[in-house]
Amino acid sequence: MFSFVAIFGSVELGIIYAIMALGVYLSFRVLDFPDLTVDGSFVTGAAVAATMITMGYSPWLSTILAIAAGFIAGCATGLLHTKGKINALLSGILMMIALYSINLRIMGLTSDTSVGRPNIPLLNSETLFTKFGALWEKTGIDEGLNGFFSRMHADTLPSTWGIVFFMLVVVLLIKFAADWFLKTEVGLALRATGDNQKMIRSFSANTDTLIILGLGISNGLVALSGALVAQYAKFADIGMGIGMIIIGLASVIIGEAIFGTKSIFRTTFAVIGGAIIYRIVVSLALRVQFLDTGDMKLITAFIVILALIMPKLIEKQKEKKRKAKRHAERVSALNVSAEREVQ
Repeated sequence: MFSFVAIFGSVELGIIYAIMALGVYLSFRVLDFPDLTVDGSFVTGAAVAATMITMGYSPWLSTILAIAAGFIAGCATGLLHTKGKINALLSGILMMIALYSINLRIMGLTSDTSVGRPNIPLLNSETLFTKFGALWEKTGIDEGLNGFFSRMHADTLPSTWGIVFFMLVVVLLIKFAADWFLKTEVGLALRATGDNQKMIRSFSANTDTLIILGLGISNGLVALSGALVAQYAKFADIGMGIGMIIIGLASVIIGEAIFGTKSIFRTTFAVIGGAIIYRIVVSLALRVQFLDTGDMKLITAFIVILALIMPKLIEKQKEKKRKAKRHAERVSALNVSAEREVQ
């Protein structure tokens, strides 16, 4: 049975991953750049945050530096493409491969040896979530909500309401900041670069700089999501970014298919909603008896395929209905005209 607890946990994770989905949206939809750096920069954010927290630094400072590391990684991809004249797809793949070793080295800073480290536990470390959770518990609201749902569902929530509230505020702030940025002069130039580079160059815009900036911001958001996921899950692992680009694309595609893309405000909202819906769908799928956690990537691929195919099939059916309606109207008009001629 799919309980409220499972839904709550899916929504909680979906909100955190929504930041990563917004970063993917900026690169794939706004810049029209197939950036595979995401699989590496997600881990970079987690590695930097976990390493600094373990070394005793503030979670706030650790998270900010994780964003900076992701921004640098994105800019490096942009430089490979614009200045190195390397294919966009290959630039992302090269940076993703390079980041694997870099991330091992970053996490290796917490050990006595110079060898890279594949994971860092944060079980006894103070994170942003433990800080905010302690602050939230002082209000007493959390106990009341948990008590209410405990009576309603005979179980407790998997996490505090404070985490959801905190992450929702963070995601909405990023969403509104992205909405504002994409309507500024630089943001409009970024959108124009993704639509038609030749046209924007004719207005003396430096498309190379815009691509580098856009990829930097995109991977900065991805790294922020990685840093928050590491603090939420209480560990950072070298393999936690595998397939992250597919998850981001799934969130974008699902959100756009359900909520539409008529405006920037609506599209960014759709991306956030898509990330949450994706997590709920995956949780539902994993409750099917013949599926287990090892099938998660297969489930993700299936969801993306459905999200890509279904809108086209629906539009095809609508077009058939429109054609049938126009045909019926023409036949009706011809019949009326023939009747008038007979009279």
